Amino acid sequence: MFKTRIILTAVILLALVGVLLANMVQRMAHFQQSDAAYLRLFKEVVAFTKQSYVEKVDDKKLMTGAINGMLAALDPHSTYMPVTSYNEMKVHMAGEFGGLGIQLGTKDGKLMVEAPIEDTPAFRAGIQSGDHIWTIDGKPTQGVSINDCVSRMRGTPGTSVTLGILREGTKEPLSFKLVRAIIKTKSVKAKLLEPGYAYLGISEFQERTGEDFERALQTLAADNGGPLKGLILDLRYNPGGLLDQAIRVTNRFVGEGLSNGLIVSTKGRSAGSDRQMLANIGEKEPHYPIVVLINGGSASASEIVAGALQDHKRAVIMGTQSFGKGSVQSLITLPNGDGLKLTTARYYTPSGRSIQAKGITPDITVEFAKKPAQPDKKKMPEIREQDLDGHMQQVGAPKEAPAASEPPAAPLDPKAQEQLSKDNQLARALDLLKGVNLLKAGLK
Repeated sequence: MFKTRIILTAVILLALVGVLLANMVQRMAHFQQSDAAYLRLFKEVVAFTKQSYVEKVDDKKLMTGAINGMLAALDPHSTYMPVTSYNEMKVHMAGEFGGLGIQLGTKDGKLMVEAPIEDTPAFRAGIQSGDHIWTIDGKPTQGVSINDCVSRMRGTPGTSVTLGILREGTKEPLSFKLVRAIIKTKSVKAKLLEPGYAYLGISEFQERTGEDFERALQTLAADNGGPLKGLILDLRYNPGGLLDQAIRVTNRFVGEGLSNGLIVSTKGRSAGSDRQMLANIGEKEPHYPIVVLINGGSASASEIVAGALQDHKRAVIMGTQSFGKGSVQSLITLPNGDGLKLTTARYYTPSGRSIQAKGITPDITVEFAKKPAQPDKKKMPEIREQDLDGHMQQVGAPKEAPAASEPPAAPLDPKAQEQLSKDNQLARALDLLKGVNLLKAGLK
């Protein structure tokens, strides 16, 4: 009887397994048939298009268009990049290349110099903003894409290239023979706004951003003659870039202990996409107050930095709502050298917030305001009590001013003063840093 029950149970289990396997095989067959049906449909559309379209169709154009259309149906950030665009992107993110040092643009179909980069062959040769580059090594630029023109000008350091320039105000074309050099683009700008208070802007997260950022912090402290009293980290119009560099920047301010080291986490569908990126335990920046400036142009990696510092209460976020790009793109090199940028995960701030299509909300919202034009009439002078006839004298006024307990602050750098006068968000950030330090001093 016992053996009969065992045999019956085994038969039932085998029957269940058989049903499950049959169901799985049926589903796989359905998916395979579905995929095969769509592939047949695609082949039919391609064949009909090649046969009946009003003009002869280029096969490469048709296939790349199909790939781009497929990726565009997923999200705005997944894209296919031909080898030239892919290599250009890698060079851009490296922040270092052999070239001339010219920021280019187009105007009315003409290749124009937006600005020469300081201390580069183009800058030293006298290339000017507004110059029209009409030939490169004797070949016209008219009708040539800007990427192809960039490729012509870049090359091995030490080799030469000749630019034909048309400049407003000159009758004859100008010719410049330039020798290519290593051009390093700078993504980090730093300066002391006034003693103790520093500005540090990051335009994009490139391969050397983290290293340059750490070096800039050291230089600022040295120029200040000691630790800073406050820092403004400007991430406005920063479109993002390399995730590891955003983590390295954030690492300078968080992660003193085991419990507060999470910077960002990612979650996706494929194996290995669920990750947690942590700060290194070790020496960090002193706990001076920080204001991070963001706006609608702050996206991706810059939002990771802002979100992490906000969640860890390490900085006050000021400005306007950020862009809201909370997805991670993986770069895949295809067998033919082209590139595939594919969205593979979403990222989350340390508190678990997803900012996808939402962005980082500032702690203090400050809209950027253009400085109003000064009126033509002269401003009336302010009148105070001491200006009135017959005003009472101050009672108990000391005969001599007491000696200052601290040396007077050095005057603002003229360039910093001009920047503050034109940038109300920057000025508000500086005022907040000063206010925090005054409050701390008053509570001691």
